[in-house]
Amino acid sequence: MSAKEMELSVSISNQKCRIKILKAVAKLTGVDVLKVDAEKGKLTVVGSVDPVSVATAIRKAGYSADITSVGPPKKPDDGKKTPPPPPVPVPDPPPARCQLVAVTYDTTYEYDRAFCSIL
Repeated sequence: MSAKEMELSVSISNQKCRIKILKAVAKLTGVDVLKVDAEKGKLTVVGSVDPVSVATAIRKAGYSADITSVGPPKKPDDGKKTPPPPPVPVPDPPPARCQLVAVTYDTTYEYDRAFCSIL
């Protein structure tokens, strides 16, 4: 069987209810991921388990459960967008033509040995 993601609406009033529901569903064969949103009253189950058996297990634990949706698992979205790749540097165009440049050194400079005096 292929993995699927199912959402169930459950009544979760406190931490004790949450733990009992998670234990009841975790015992089922084929459950890969369990997510609980207590504020919204939503249980998300990912795996190859039958959605009806998930709802039945929750009901046997003494809680109400309604299947909201069943579909293929969503790919995790970290909320981070991948940055665009850095631009490829464009090389400078070659010069139009090669030129010979002459470099000369002036060796006639003499150091003046006069000293400064401050009065």
